[in-house]
Amino acid sequence: MKIIITGSTGMIGLALINLLKNENTVYAISRPNSDKIKYIPQHPNVNIIECDLNNLSSLEDKIEEADIFFHLGWMGTYGNNRNDIYSQIDNIKITMDAVKLASVLGCKSFVGTGSQAEYGNHNETLTEDTSINPSTPYGIAKYTSGKLSRLYADELNIKHCWTRILSVYGPGDKKTLIGSCINAILNNQPFDTTNGDQVWDYIYSGDCAKALYEIAINGVNNQTYIICSGKKRRLKDYLVDLKDCINPDYELGFGKRDYNPNQVMYLTGDISKLEEDTNFRIETSFEEGIKKTVEWFKENN
Repeated sequence: MKIIITGSTGMIGLALINLLKNENTVYAISRPNSDKIKYIPQHPNVNIIECDLNNLSSLEDKIEEADIFFHLGWMGTYGNNRNDIYSQIDNIKITMDAVKLASVLGCKSFVGTGSQAEYGNHNETLTEDTSINPSTPYGIAKYTSGKLSRLYADELNIKHCWTRILSVYGPGDKKTLIGSCINAILNNQPFDTTNGDQVWDYIYSGDCAKALYEIAINGVNNQTYIICSGKKRRLKDYLVDLKDCINPDYELGFGKRDYNPNQVMYLTGDISKLEEDTNFRIETSFEEGIKKTVEWFKENN
């Protein structure tokens, strides 16, 4: 098959390319002059195309046809950029442009990547039916993109599935808490954090990529799927396991930072719907995934 991936240099995008490259033709769409292009695997089936997300229509002349479109690309995913209203509004239009491009190129399946931020702050296990109450421009834009792209895909007769991804870690992860912690330990720098009492659900990027592929192939049209491991643990326990994998003698700075005013203390999900509709099953334990992630950091630090 011929597969398009926007956001190809991100952690999930890289995992998706690695999953698909051997038996498919992959078009990896990357921001022009991105310093992360070097992480995209060199493979005869992987075609790297530099294109700004605001100019997706230009790809009509660079790709003849495709079967599946994975839209992972998003501007303003970290820090204060999540609260930049105008940037987030741009992302809604970009998502519509992605659906249009998928149609022009003959794609039969469109998979968009949303976020747990669409739900807002809930102290319960998230399901596809949990009430939606986004509290940030990022969360609102993700939810709006999911709803509007579904309507547009229906109009263009393309299968549409939206995903709400919880916490992911893996190779290519440099900005999230897990990535920052790995980097600090490897460089013997202090890592100050909260008490770590948050209860979270982490999924390895390779498993997340497999979930996305299963959804593209076997997911139900117009369905939204939560992507996570379905297992919950205290954040402190995750970080201790991470530390022990690299340097058991390293001291994590628990309790040296206060919780943010809007700190999410409970972030877990139920993947029953995903497992029911597709062949997806979690394959990678946190311990296994962390070992692979640490090795990537050592090679690319």
